[in-house]
Amino acid sequence: MTQDYLTVSALTMYLKRKFEVDPYLQQVFLTGEISNFRMRPGHQYFNLKDEKSKISAVMFKGAFAKLNFQPEEGMKVLVVGRVSLFEASGNYQIYVEHMEPDGVGALYQAFEQLKKKLNEEGLFHAPKKSLPKYPKKIAVLTSPSGAVIRDIMTTIKRRYPIAQIVLYPTVVQGKNAAPDIVRNIQRVETAGDFDSMIIGRGGGSIEDLWPFNEEIVARSIFAAKTPIISSVGHETDVTIADYVADMRAATPTAAAELAVPVLAEELMRIEEKRARLKQTILNQIERKKERHQRIMRSYLFQQPERLYESQALKVDQLKQRLMQQMQNDIYEKSKQSQLLSHRLAQVAPIHRVKQETVQLSHLKQNLKRQMAIYFDGKSQQFSQQVQALNLLSPLNIMGRGYNYTIDEKGRFIASVKQLQVDEQVTVNYHDGYAKMKVIEVRGKQDDETNI
Repeated sequence: MTQDYLTVSALTMYLKRKFEVDPYLQQVFLTGEISNFRMRPGHQYFNLKDEKSKISAVMFKGAFAKLNFQPEEGMKVLVVGRVSLFEASGNYQIYVEHMEPDGVGALYQAFEQLKKKLNEEGLFHAPKKSLPKYPKKIAVLTSPSGAVIRDIMTTIKRRYPIAQIVLYPTVVQGKNAAPDIVRNIQRVETAGDFDSMIIGRGGGSIEDLWPFNEEIVARSIFAAKTPIISSVGHETDVTIADYVADMRAATPTAAAELAVPVLAEELMRIEEKRARLKQTILNQIERKKERHQRIMRSYLFQQPERLYESQALKVDQLKQRLMQQMQNDIYEKSKQSQLLSHRLAQVAPIHRVKQETVQLSHLKQNLKRQMAIYFDGKSQQFSQQVQALNLLSPLNIMGRGYNYTIDEKGRFIASVKQLQVDEQVTVNYHDGYAKMKVIEVRGKQDDETNI
């Protein structure tokens, strides 16, 4: 009997089908420790293990993007997924659809990771903006129906009623809360005329307060130019928004108290300062009066001429010293002048002038002789060059019987080949020209032929 053998692919496909039709493997709740995890740009591949076993795990990009925490090597997690067989390797693996930390809770894990990330970026330790002491306009981002807005309005009206409160109705719970908080922060920033901003809500669980732990809310608070007071939850509740905000208040009432001063106390301080200023001015006036009276009783005002007595004596002394100094200077200058005159007489230039005059006369005579010699030489040279030029002159050559011929168009005739019978030409001599008519034209070749 012939036995049928299966191929590896057929066996693998059969086992894969078994995995896929088994209802218990389509949604498996599994707990284990992450191992061999390395962040990849797309799908994530890692292992789940316990003390005795290990299983390969795959989490596709879409499911991984929904996580609100960062998986780490060695982290114990709870996963939900389906188990199937990967045909290429023949290994079975779990395709993770949902994952959360086991033990501390997913939200707390996400909170700690985001807190660490923003702290390392410096968002928590950046310089905080100062709250204005006397705000005119305050923005409040909270639910319009909650107790938060009532507490804030009551407190501000009691403490500082001249401040204007503008409510920006904001969703403070649920999945739409974080985008709505960011949108209202941007609206306040766009308005640009608010002195401060209060963001708050009442207490609740970490799930209820979670919008204030979202990264987009934290970054929006950090980027705002308007000083922000965070009042989220009860005194023991601390959110990421509290760390990033410029000021944290334990309750909405405390937030309102931080935002505004007490008007009555400020008016009392102003009145006290005005009274102190008035008393200070009166004291200054009294001291000035006493000083004025003391000065008026001074001898300078009783006998003002005494003020100038010492100065007049000083002027006389200086005048005498000046006169004496001028006389001394004149005497010294006179002595120097006499000395210089005597030295000048000894070195008078009259003798040198006479010598230079005689020398100049000799130089003039010598110059005249040299000029005559130079002129005679140049004249002889000119005569020689004129004679040489005459020897080369065409007119001189023509005087020895030479001439040149031109046709009726003024062109020079250099050969008999340029002449034609009955053509009129002009023959130029050294003393004139003659018009002639060509009767016959014969070249040297014609004469040689006749010979």
